[in-house]
Amino acid sequence: MTKLRISIVQYLNTAPLVWGFTNGPLRGKYDLSFTVPSQCAEQLRTGNADVAIIPAIEYQRIGDLVILPDLAIASKKQVRSLLIIAKKPIERIKTLALDGSSRSTQALTRILCAEKWKITPQFFEAPPNLNTMLQQADAALLIGDPALRISVGIEKASWPGPEGQTICQSATLGIAGPELLYVYDVVGEWRALTGLPAVLAVWAARRDVATPELAADFLASRDFGMSRIPEICFDAARELELPQRALESYLRHNIDFSLDEENRRGLELYFAQAASLGLISQSKPIDWAVKPEPVKL
Repeated sequence: MTKLRISIVQYLNTAPLVWGFTNGPLRGKYDLSFTVPSQCAEQLRTGNADVAIIPAIEYQRIGDLVILPDLAIASKKQVRSLLIIAKKPIERIKTLALDGSSRSTQALTRILCAEKWKITPQFFEAPPNLNTMLQQADAALLIGDPALRISVGIEKASWPGPEGQTICQSATLGIAGPELLYVYDVVGEWRALTGLPAVLAVWAARRDVATPELAADFLASRDFGMSRIPEICFDAARELELPQRALESYLRHNIDFSLDEENRRGLELYFAQAASLGLISQSKPIDWAVKPEPVKL
C-alpha cells in the first residue's frame, strides 16, 4: 500500500509535532519530506503531498482541504522567531523586505502595517539574509530559525523601547549603516492589536485522506514530541549552534502546539482581517477533520 506523503517545515518549532514520525513509534509509516512553509503549501496545492503543515493563510487559498483538530504552531503573546528588524522606528519606514519563505507572517505584517502602525510601505520579497535585506529596504521580516537566532543573540545586548520595541546596536547583528536597529516581535504586536494569540501554521489534509486514524496519529506524534523536548533541543542545539536551554524555553513558552478556543478565535479574526484587506478573496469557515479518539505512544 502506498504511504501517505507528508510535507513538513524544517524549522525547530515543527519538530515536536513530527517527533513521533521521525524518532518514535510512527517512524516509517508515512513518506516524509522537509522544506520551507511556502513550499509545504505548494506541495499540497499541486498534489505532491497528501498532508502538510501549511501557513495558516494558505488554508483560505487552497480548495478542498480540512484542518486536523487540536494541532497548530501558534503563539500566545511573544514568539521570538517572527521578527521585523528596522533601521528606524516602524512608523517611519517606507520599504519592507519580506522573507520569501513566509506566507502567514507576510499577511500578519501587512495587517499590522495597516491596522496598528497606519503605514503603507512598499513590500517586496527577498531571500532571508538580514544584511542584504536591510541594504535594500528600511525594514526586514525574518521568520523561523534565522529569526530565533537573532532573538537569542540580542537578549543580553538590547534594551526595551516604547510599545514593544526592542532596540540594539546594529553592530550586534553585524549590520553596517545605522547605529541602532529596532526589533519587533510580530506575535507581540498582533497581541497588542487584538488581544488574541496568533496561529501561524496548521496541519491540513486532502479531504479524502483525513481519516480518524490519520488525525489520531498526528495528535499522538505531537504528544510524543512534547514529552521529549530536552531530546529535541539537545540535537537542535548542536545543529543551530544555540544554547539548549534557550531552545527549550522557546518551545515550552513561546510556541503553543494546540488549537484551543482562544487560538481558534485568533485564527478566525486573522482570516477576517486578511479578507478585509484583500489578502484573501473571502474568509471561508474552517472545515475540521473528524476528531479521533486519543492514542498514546
